Amino acid sequence: MLSSLQRFVARFRRTLLGCLLVFGGASVVTAQNPDAKLTAPDVAAISPAEMQAVYEEAKTPYKYGVVIEPKAEAKVDCPNVFRFEDKWYMIYVELQPNPEQGYTTELAVSDDLLHWKKLGTILPRGPEGAWDSANSGGGVALFDPTWGGGNGLQTYEGRYWLTYLGGNEYGYEKTPLSIGLAWTEDPANPSPWRRLEKPILRSSDADARPGEKDTLYKSTILHDETQTLGAPFVMYYNAKPPRGSEQIFAATSHDLRAWKRVGDGPVVENHPQPGATHGVISGDPQIVRMNDMWVMYYFGAFWKEGAFDTFAASRDLLHWTQWDGPNLIDRSEPYDDMFAHKPWLVKHDGIVYHFYCAVGGKRHHRTIAVATSRDMKTPEAVHAP
Repeated sequence: MLSSLQRFVARFRRTLLGCLLVFGGASVVTAQNPDAKLTAPDVAAISPAEMQAVYEEAKTPYKYGVVIEPKAEAKVDCPNVFRFEDKWYMIYVELQPNPEQGYTTELAVSDDLLHWKKLGTILPRGPEGAWDSANSGGGVALFDPTWGGGNGLQTYEGRYWLTYLGGNEYGYEKTPLSIGLAWTEDPANPSPWRRLEKPILRSSDADARPGEKDTLYKSTILHDETQTLGAPFVMYYNAKPPRGSEQIFAATSHDLRAWKRVGDGPVVENHPQPGATHGVISGDPQIVRMNDMWVMYYFGAFWKEGAFDTFAASRDLLHWTQWDGPNLIDRSEPYDDMFAHKPWLVKHDGIVYHFYCAVGGKRHHRTIAVATSRDMKTPEAVHAP
């Protein structure tokens, strides 16, 4: 009898781990992962009050405006902002129009997070015949996750790193795309970073899960000193199957080069409304450490109207409570009247800066804009304590 009861409890726990738990305006997604140190019953839930506190901390109601414009006929996207020495830098991608569409990775510099100067290309498209000859769209790795901290980049092997989506098919995010790795010894130098010869993750990998069998998109790598998931490096990335929705997955590594996928499915997922004829998107994750929680800023699209920025929170980097409340930012201006999405948030001197991709106008002009927690357009507000 005891043996039967134990088997029942084990089956119940496995079923519970695979479920979506909904409570108090937030939802918890659990990725099954037998190798993780923590399982769902061991993890303290994120309360609705804690989720509300994250929203209040991160909201940025004051739109400063566009800070990066693309060159003629191009589009800019995916801002990643960090501090190095005494300046701010932004790594972002630019969709080049010629000879055919494809991403490059660009660098800009600022003294105040509001006024930016373009410095040049740090990751051009790969050479002819290379796996990344059409697309090399990058974002920083090993960003210091301390919310309100130094906002710098951490090093590994004495180098600074970025991950990038790459592919050899021209066109806007033409599949398949894989994830590559590149490095530099000076992230302020607008010279090409050195890239590894081969991708570090592919949709065709033997251990790729069903939800990532078509293509892999934007990624970020966190250095977790406590090795909560059994390794010091944790990657979050969005991916999709041949048919279906784009969700956020996780993988771990001991050396940035060899990666082990975490669990059987996504760690953050959302679903189409009943009757919808297309999938939805959860993507472009950024991870910060806020008090005793991990917070993932990410963008969503199409499970409610438009594309928007939102967040999830976790105690253990595996079980994520998703915010179901108001968007972190809403479209409201001519430059973002279509989409206000793809977040990168930093807190500096008590002010939150929310960088995002703004899409607006009849031609869907794509720029990078910033919104802030304090009105930065008036001198009185800028210099207020």
